[in-house]
Amino acid sequence: MPRRTVSVPHPKADLTPSNFGEKDPLKSNGDSHAGAPEEKVELRKKVTLLRGISIIIGTIIGAGIFISPKGILKNSGSVGMSLVVWIACGILSLFGALSYAELGTCIKKSGGHYTYILEAFGPQMAFVRLWADMIAIRPAGLAVIALAFGRYILEPIFMPCGVPEIAVKLATAIGITMVMYLNSMSVSWTARLQIFLTFSKLLAIAIIIVPGLYLLFKGETKNFENAFEVNTADLTGLPLAFYSGMYAYAGWFYLNFVTEEVENPERTVPLAICISMVIVMICYTLTNVAYYTVMSAEELLASNAVAVTFAEKLMGNFSVAVPIFVALSCFGSMNGCLFAISRMFYVASREGQLPEVLSMIHIRRHTPLPAVIVLYPITILILFLGDIYSLLNFMSFLRWFFIGVAVVGLIYLRYTRPDMPRPFKVPIIIPAVFSFTCFFMVFFSLYSDPINTGIGFAISLTGIPAYYIFIYIERKPKWFQKFSDSVNRSLQIILEVVPAEH
Repeated sequence: MPRRTVSVPHPKADLTPSNFGEKDPLKSNGDSHAGAPEEKVELRKKVTLLRGISIIIGTIIGAGIFISPKGILKNSGSVGMSLVVWIACGILSLFGALSYAELGTCIKKSGGHYTYILEAFGPQMAFVRLWADMIAIRPAGLAVIALAFGRYILEPIFMPCGVPEIAVKLATAIGITMVMYLNSMSVSWTARLQIFLTFSKLLAIAIIIVPGLYLLFKGETKNFENAFEVNTADLTGLPLAFYSGMYAYAGWFYLNFVTEEVENPERTVPLAICISMVIVMICYTLTNVAYYTVMSAEELLASNAVAVTFAEKLMGNFSVAVPIFVALSCFGSMNGCLFAISRMFYVASREGQLPEVLSMIHIRRHTPLPAVIVLYPITILILFLGDIYSLLNFMSFLRWFFIGVAVVGLIYLRYTRPDMPRPFKVPIIIPAVFSFTCFFMVFFSLYSDPINTGIGFAISLTGIPAYYIFIYIERKPKWFQKFSDSVNRSLQIILEVVPAEH
């Protein structure tokens, strides 16, 4: 394929990178065909330590801590026990994050879980993971975060009435479109926005923590009396509390999806992961302490949006600002999530497991444009036609199963490839404990909800015949080959993308 398929000027000339403060490689010498050789078409290393931290924190902290941190309280049975669960889940997540820090420094490829499973267990297992991600997990996950954004961005406008469902879905579709557009236009601006949104959600958390701790130190401790007195005699809800807690911390793995774009990954990846996890653990624990200082356990469980109830009790009319902070928080999660997962599709295409066009890069903007927008049609379709929450119920345990497999891959690689350079190495007990936790959560899902879990397994197992049809069988029919080449070529011309230069 020729290196420069496209020489047509872009129809939206005002959206070129020069307007985003980035150099335009094809216009730098005045001639689109005579670009300077130093300007390669590739994904550049633009993820610094601060940007790395903002990707992790910005993706972990979504709407959950503001809206419904009550799942843990309900299932743990007491205020004290719920705080223990928050801290324990933070430590377990830190174990997972440290395991991924080792994987990210010894396997310096983007792609996260997919890449690590591919390296340890081969292409078939990696494809099943990719298949489940592509057809259900990622579109449903993105749609759920976007729905929370749509609901909370409109809430101040419709107060005190409820927001109409169609308005929520339209605002959600606009939010998804904005995130896709931004990620398609510029890596730098995506990262800058992520830093801003991360600081805004840390500000929102500070607005909750500071007055809460002030009251606590003034002696407002009545809700902490008998903190470990369990209301219910049985502790069968504890695994469910841990499940909720682990879900709240999920997102620590997203920096590993963009390893190839990280400056000095041997240092930046472990450092960003450790700093982010400590900040998130402190934020989550102190936010819950602040909630319990102002509200009793009964009030917290009765609230539909805990942060709004908290703000109404302490700050009066300022509570109107809470939905806006929640919406910004959701937008940050969408932005970080899409930035990361688009790189997984980019790497999978490069490995020959997805259409070739998905591993191409925009000739001027240096973004993996096709990999960014590939989820757009299916996400919008699920948003308007699908039952998103059922899909998430089917698939959420699969996320833990494959993360557990990736961490087992770390232990496996220790024995099968002992000479592999490992700039950052964790004690073997850390990945062992974490992978056990992941498989325990999968087992618990099977035990507590066998029907939904079974359907999820069945959906993911359709990846096995798909692997043999699309990947394993190399001699495809001529008509299929011709059609595939034609679609690839057409998309390459329309999107103005070319294969990355190495």
